[in-house]
Amino acid sequence: MRRTLLLIGALLAAHLALLTITPAGATGAASADGLDVGIVFDVGGRGDKSFNDGAYLGGVRAARDLGARITYIEPGEGSDREAGLRLLAAEGMDLVIGVGFIFTDDVNVLAREYPTVRFADVDYAVSFDSTGAPIPLAPNLKALKFREEEGSFLVGALAALVGKSKKVGFVGGMDIALIHKFEAGYRAGVKHVCPDCQVLVGYAGVTPEAFRNPGRGKEMALAMYNQGANIIFHASGSTGLGVFEAARTTNKLAIGVDADQYSEAPGFVLTSMVKGIDESVYQAIKAVKEGRFTGGVQQFGLAEKGVGYVYDDNNRALIPDDVRARLDALTQDIIAGRITVPSTREAAPK
Repeated sequence: MRRTLLLIGALLAAHLALLTITPAGATGAASADGLDVGIVFDVGGRGDKSFNDGAYLGGVRAARDLGARITYIEPGEGSDREAGLRLLAAEGMDLVIGVGFIFTDDVNVLAREYPTVRFADVDYAVSFDSTGAPIPLAPNLKALKFREEEGSFLVGALAALVGKSKKVGFVGGMDIALIHKFEAGYRAGVKHVCPDCQVLVGYAGVTPEAFRNPGRGKEMALAMYNQGANIIFHASGSTGLGVFEAARTTNKLAIGVDADQYSEAPGFVLTSMVKGIDESVYQAIKAVKEGRFTGGVQQFGLAEKGVGYVYDDNNRALIPDDVRARLDALTQDIIAGRITVPSTREAAPK
């Protein structure tokens, strides 16, 4: 116990940039009579109204419905992410969750270093061996993966069907394989319903900072709108806030990502491609609560209701009934395997 306390104290002293948020009723420390969960947020942190906020809502639901005590850590600089995970593991949490692919290397190391602690990572980047086979995860590590390309296919089809232009746009955050899945699915959806449509594409950068650069997002979006795109889909974290600002400025439309982002620009958000990040976090915690947590990859796609798009009173007037019916049919075709949605740039239509 003394060694653990010394380790925790040293970590806290060395990483003062860490901000731990403990909701009402939570202890923030592990105990034997309940379920203790730690969640470390990704770049952008709480309040991104997208990826991290989805994970937070999953934790809130687990606290309410499962009686879990949740400790949230919002890291400052990059090195704090590993320190946050390590701090929670050292406290003996029942489950430690990293929110974002950027935690992949850290959870791999820590899962082996702390074999009695369960870990989960949202958007974990699965590695492959020389034969193309996925490298097995540690038995105490679960990868929470989404088929983002399926939801992106639907909003791509929607953009092409209602855009009243032969051009649509896509703004990505960091230029990596994960965000390429959004681009590939979006491009495929556009081309499926409008083969001669053009998809304008731009990425904010090649480092994690590309997910929190609204100025760059606005700059790219304005360029695309000025080139004739009437609708732009972003997959760029808080960089997308700049895309919404550009939509307001030009009186055009944008498509949100991960969570319902209508409130960011009411009247200018056609829809949002939503990922069930809250559901994946909740299900991981519930699996621990019920004693059925296992390592490995868990996928969330259209069939599992892990991805989709928003259709409600806020945007109903922007989506005609016949377009809605077309999207419903496309959804069923994807679930049934009649449409195979590409997940890489190479496989996507040009």
